Amino acid sequence: MSYQPLQVDPNQQVAATVLCCNCGVPMDGSGGLVMCYDCIKLTVDITDGIPREANVSFCRNCERFLQPPGQWIRAELESRELLALCLRRLKGLNKVRLIDASFIWTEPHSRRIKVKLTVQGEAMTNTIIQQSFEVEYVVMAMQCPDCAKSYTVNTWRAAVQIRQKVAHKRTFLFLEQLILKHNAHVDTISIQESKDGLDFFYASRSHALKMIDFLNSVAPIKYKKSEELISQDTHTGNNSYKFTFSVEIVPICRDDLVILPKKIAHSLGNISRVVICSKVTNTIQFMDVNTLQTADLSATVFWKKPFPTLAEATQLVEFIVLDVEPTGEVKGKHVLADVTVARAADMGVNDREFFVRSHLGGILHPGDSVMGYYTVNSNYNSDLWDDLDSSNVPDVVLIKKHYQKKRKFRNWKLKRMAKEHNDIVANEESRAARQEAERAEKDYEIFLQELEEDAELRQAINLYKDTNAVAPPVDENAMEDEDIDEDAPEVDIDELLDELDDMTLEEH
Repeated sequence: MSYQPLQVDPNQQVAATVLCCNCGVPMDGSGGLVMCYDCIKLTVDITDGIPREANVSFCRNCERFLQPPGQWIRAELESRELLALCLRRLKGLNKVRLIDASFIWTEPHSRRIKVKLTVQGEAMTNTIIQQSFEVEYVVMAMQCPDCAKSYTVNTWRAAVQIRQKVAHKRTFLFLEQLILKHNAHVDTISIQESKDGLDFFYASRSHALKMIDFLNSVAPIKYKKSEELISQDTHTGNNSYKFTFSVEIVPICRDDLVILPKKIAHSLGNISRVVICSKVTNTIQFMDVNTLQTADLSATVFWKKPFPTLAEATQLVEFIVLDVEPTGEVKGKHVLADVTVARAADMGVNDREFFVRSHLGGILHPGDSVMGYYTVNSNYNSDLWDDLDSSNVPDVVLIKKHYQKKRKFRNWKLKRMAKEHNDIVANEESRAARQEAERAEKDYEIFLQELEEDAELRQAINLYKDTNAVAPPVDENAMEDEDIDEDAPEVDIDELLDELDDMTLEEH
């Protein structure tokens, strides 16, 4: 094997190599350095003067952080807003160049926030080094001025009064869950529950208008504003007002039986005048159970000439299904069918049967129970009902399938808003208070059953796992006598959220 001599270009300049004065490692000495890069990082600290500990102030009532000098901002844990606030609180950071910043996970209840920073800085002449270090922030609990004002009397500057002229509170229960899901109640000073609705109190008019915009996007409403002069400065011309927004929700709820006026029915595509309310969002959706035709009515059109419902869901009557014959027409989850039913109260008394057309052909079977409106022997105080042609009026209008549920065990729960009851309801010895509490409990149970039966309704709100739920003991002897539907709908465990996923810093 022969070796070829190394060819060296005489024009190529070879950098001088020196030994590090600290560790003796060969290095490039052309820059005049006497110490290698690793030894410079060990001996020179470019983060000197940057504290490793700092404090952030947090209000436990409104869940906001203090951004000095006096601004309170809302920031979620490990969010960009919170990271920016932490970096602003760090003194001496302007002396170096920030390369990267990220959170280090800590126990949520520890009241500690750790941030890992990577910075660059000049250690010596013409020498830039990069270092990483951690900063620990201690969350100091305190009270912001806005929350401090809320504990004194007459501090609110704007109020939103929500009302609906119906005999139940199912609409408010659903609205409460929408508010909680979208966190629309964060700016409220207090929430007061009244007999006919809810009152939200705010420290500023802008917060109340924000709530009005949210309500307008999720419910068919109308509102009017009133203002009251509190004080007036004659020298500066400054006036202080209190604003009250009166919000009224359309008095039509889901599953209500409605008779449409002729002009409105014509404008909605000549839909039948006898319809049911199938959905309520920021518009009202009506459906003709005979044809599956649907139409949406906006709140603006309704309030121009409002009309009442003919019958509410509290007036539903139980029927027994005798026969079901699908017609073949399907629209979404609804299947049109001809159904033969008999009133449950008439079973064994007479043989009166009703032949009706229904949208529930996909879920009804002979022997099932179904809830509907018994219109044939009903007396309604309605001019719209009297104007109808009696030959086109159905004897029975079926609304929903009825499941025999006797087990009230649920592995899920809903969050509720903290509300302040007024003096009449808060008096436990009052008879009216007890009746109001019983009615509210009944409405809440009906609302929970509706959530179990309607998957589309559950998608709009958040359901949480109930870790404290205990299943009742099973009595085999009692189960034989109970008539419980095995196909009764239940909430799937995959639809439930863990409270830790939604928990705020205060709850930790």
